[in-house]
Amino acid sequence: EVQLVESGGGSVQAGGSLRLSCSASGDTCSKCCREWERQVPGKQREPVARLFDGSRTWYAESVKGRFTISRDDAQHTLYLNMDRLKPEDTAMYYCVTHSTIGCNLGDTYWGQGTQVTVSS
Repeated sequence: EVQLVESGGGSVQAGGSLRLSCSASGDTCSKCCREWERQVPGKQREPVARLFDGSRTWYAESVKGRFTISRDDAQHTLYLNMDRLKPEDTAMYYCVTHSTIGCNLGDTYWGQGTQVTVSS
């Protein structure tokens, strides 16, 4: 069974940086889609960044150029580096992994989330 544990969230002022980490256990698929999603209360969860098919990436327009998704296979860890943070980035961030290369296929697993709060 895949288990995901996020860490690295916190409070930061606008313009600051944070690095989220997601430690995975039971996940051995190196090319499967992994992503970060975020959710604000009262709104739908939205994808922020995706890493799939080994090294291909996708970013939401709202974070492109500011966020970077990466992974360390040896440590079974997924990262999200967030720079030039804005108040609108405030949300609960979730680590997500899929059992296929496609990000909308196969089994999906979520972590418990880590809160990011950006003050103006």
